[in-house]
Amino acid sequence: MNGELLLLLLIIVGMIGRSPIITTAACVLLVVKLIHLERYLPAIERRGLELGLLFLTMGVLVPFASERISTKDIIAVFTSWPGLIALMGGAIATYMNGKGLDLLKVDPQLIVGLVIGSIFGIIFMRGIPVGPLMAAGITALLLKIATFLFGKIP
Repeated sequence: MNGELLLLLLIIVGMIGRSPIITTAACVLLVVKLIHLERYLPAIERRGLELGLLFLTMGVLVPFASERISTKDIIAVFTSWPGLIALMGGAIATYMNGKGLDLLKVDPQLIVGLVIGSIFGIIFMRGIPVGPLMAAGITALLLKIATFLFGKIP
């Protein structure tokens, strides 16, 4: 299946699944291909994740910059059970993301399964795609569990 057809399919799936992120990403990549800027695809692949993480981090840090989070809110994180659990959740999530990045470096073809699984999750489970790193981190964990239970996986 050629790239343009696959991107059109992803646009349709994104629209059906009401996922503007997948739809927009596939549209931008389709435009890049149609106006013959394929030479930029490796740069988009290499730096796209970094730019996405940059904007995601900026979005998360806006409440600090806009001073909507006070010193009292920060202290509450360290003195309440929900705050401490949130700290642990954030630490575990970033650790898992790191493991996901390691997995994708070693086994980059897994991205196909991650993307298709994310699309299924969006359409059938009303999920929100936050990116391949968390999906890869969960995949790394599931692979470790499967290897532990069943031995080496082919």
